[in-house]
Amino acid sequence: MKSSRTLLAAATLTLASTASIAQAANEVNIYSYRQAFLIQPLLEEFSKETGIQVNLVTAGKGLLERLEHEGRNSPADILLTAEVGPLYDATEKGLLSAVESDALNAGIPQHYRDPEGRWFGLTARSRIIYASKDRVQEGEIKTYEDLADPKWKGRICTRSGKHTYNLSLIASVIAHHDEAYAEQWLEGLKANLARKPQGNDRSQVKAVKEGVCDLALGNSYYFGKMLTNEDQPEQKEWAQSVNLVFPNQDDRGAHMNISGAGVTQYAPNRENAIKLIEFLADKKAQTIYADVNSEFPVRPGTPNSALIEEYMGNFKADEIDLNKLGPLRAVASRLVDKVGFDN
Repeated sequence: MKSSRTLLAAATLTLASTASIAQAANEVNIYSYRQAFLIQPLLEEFSKETGIQVNLVTAGKGLLERLEHEGRNSPADILLTAEVGPLYDATEKGLLSAVESDALNAGIPQHYRDPEGRWFGLTARSRIIYASKDRVQEGEIKTYEDLADPKWKGRICTRSGKHTYNLSLIASVIAHHDEAYAEQWLEGLKANLARKPQGNDRSQVKAVKEGVCDLALGNSYYFGKMLTNEDQPEQKEWAQSVNLVFPNQDDRGAHMNISGAGVTQYAPNRENAIKLIEFLADKKAQTIYADVNSEFPVRPGTPNSALIEEYMGNFKADEIDLNKLGPLRAVASRLVDKVGFDN
């Protein structure tokens, strides 16, 4: 039997081997877009408490296609994602099944879960603005809308507009304004870019530290990960070079996204899958999430990590229903192409 520490590479795991996993007793099998190190402490704690073995398959892409291909023969019990987009797409493709759970409905706010119980948010994060301490005055930028102001021409860095994190942000701009406004906003933001969109969120903060740009878009939890990255201590210097701006505090609040999970349509270990998701939404696991990953717990009343509280404090979060953003992501993608944002 494999231990709960086993990490199976999605690129090498064959259909035959996954089928044998599905037939094993007292197990639960996860297809995860989240990196293993971000969730391993939680999975180990779950196995310790329940005796249920967790088998993990991780991949940066292709898991939805894999679920479609495997169909009823899929060994996967849970789809775990780093963003709401894949959960919405999986729901549209009929890859997730409805779950009725009083514990999940009580522990997760309505705007962070599917109304039919096909997916549930497990952690929250904000898409914030990282601002240079040396070159941007406090209060000089306050909203996402400000990013299109010509005063920032040549001063902003971001990853690809087609990345799922940015598509959700653009979808929120569409939801709060309209498509025509979002197109103009994207054109203005593009005109203010210091370089072609590239890299990941951490590399945007690095670019601010190096003077390539003065502002950068990134997810909030990366700040904590950079401050505590012992393997790459230079990332602490990147983080210490910026202030954190939670936009739109005077109106709708900062855009929020989630990591989340859903039970697959043909889960062979359905009861174990529900137990695991309920465990991840319980206060103990939510506290571990906060302390280890610098993410915001979705469960009301669960404290943020001390590190995050020190730098971020309280802020106003946009409470728009994430279900409304799903259909707008396709519109956002078309707008990114239309304005040539990544070119």
